[in-house]
Amino acid sequence: MRNGRSSWFESLSARLFVVTIFAILVVEFVVFLPSAASYRQNWLNERIQAARIAALSLEAAPSRMVSEELSNELLERAEVLAVAELSDDMREQILPPTMPLDGPTKQIDLMEEGMLGAIGETIATWGAPDDRMLIIRAMGSAPGRVLEIVVPESPLKHGLIAFGWRILGLSLLISLTAGGIIYLLLFFLVVRPMQRVTASVIQFQKDPASWTKRLSPTPRRDEIGLAQNALADMESAVSDTLRQRERLALLGEAVAKINHDLRNTLATAQLASDALSTSDDPRVQRSVPRLERALERAIKLASETLKYGRSNTPEPRLQTVNLHQATTEAAQEALSQQPDTRFENTVPDHTDATADPDHLHRILANLIRNAAEAQDGHGEVMVRQCEKGLEICDRGPGLPAKTLENLFKPFAASSRRDGSGLGLALSRDLARSMGGDLELIETGPEGTCFRLVLP
Repeated sequence: MRNGRSSWFESLSARLFVVTIFAILVVEFVVFLPSAASYRQNWLNERIQAARIAALSLEAAPSRMVSEELSNELLERAEVLAVAELSDDMREQILPPTMPLDGPTKQIDLMEEGMLGAIGETIATWGAPDDRMLIIRAMGSAPGRVLEIVVPESPLKHGLIAFGWRILGLSLLISLTAGGIIYLLLFFLVVRPMQRVTASVIQFQKDPASWTKRLSPTPRRDEIGLAQNALADMESAVSDTLRQRERLALLGEAVAKINHDLRNTLATAQLASDALSTSDDPRVQRSVPRLERALERAIKLASETLKYGRSNTPEPRLQTVNLHQATTEAAQEALSQQPDTRFENTVPDHTDATADPDHLHRILANLIRNAAEAQDGHGEVMVRQCEKGLEICDRGPGLPAKTLENLFKPFAASSRRDGSGLGLALSRDLARSMGGDLELIETGPEGTCFRLVLP
């Protein structure tokens, strides 16, 4: 199994983050070359300006001659090795070098150098030998004159390297900051919605008829919103179709069982009818109750089966519902035929939840009625609030072990002899349609407890 780090690096959000940083660094590199060329140009201009100032200081000297000590001082302050001025093919050494210039040299004419040439010379400087000297030519003190200075290239090279490291650090800071901001924006606007869509598709693939992970529509009108709404409509249509087919399949199986049960039940009714043909027979008094019970079971089984086969779970209309009041109303209906059942509603008076009032009423009435009938109408039913919703408990004998495996399957989990097994299945469908669920918490000799999870 892959760990969390590897899955994060393979996610869309991580790739967007890396691509964003890479794109910013590429842009910074493109911008860096002109910036480095500008740094080199400023460095050369500073040396030329210092050489011009040193040359102007000779104008005040007699015959434009200064001592060797002063000449060396001027060269040191200007950070140059020599200064000369050219005019009409004549060369005038203004400040001679203090030592022989024997190393490799490179000539630079700033009067003819363009931007592309400056960028190329900047790149060449990074690979230049440390002992190379630059012979720089620029405009002189008068028209037609050219100022020529000799400077060591090593300070320029080291300055460009330091400048590059500073720009690299700043670029990394900018790229990480911008990448983080763009990553967050893309995550909330693109990645997270796509994650919801992907999770819904995966869940839908596993269980197309599920209510819990069905994708909800979105008010967004961009491409992601259109895709999510289209997927939500598709999931709803396919899920309803599959559920309808499942109902039809279950109905076909149930009809076969009903036919068998009806034949037995009607056979009993036929025997009772035969007994009624002779009203003076004392067995009439015993046959009439049997006939009534048999017909009642047949009618109830047929009506609930037909109702389940042709009806769909209605779409919920969620709103704020007072749980205490809804529980009380459901109990009044469910226990109308069980007056001896003790009911306890411990839900606080002002507890609200988001639910469909009709769905909630049907679920609670069915669970409370089942709990009362499990105790033959003489037990105790309690409804209390829990962290996820409501818990409906009784003090009955518990559910038989054979019903637990198919507890929420229609026609398969009734624990009563005359039950159809539809109540819990319909109740869970209603709960899931609201975004909740219906769960069995515990069952045993001390009672049974269901949890109704509410959104």
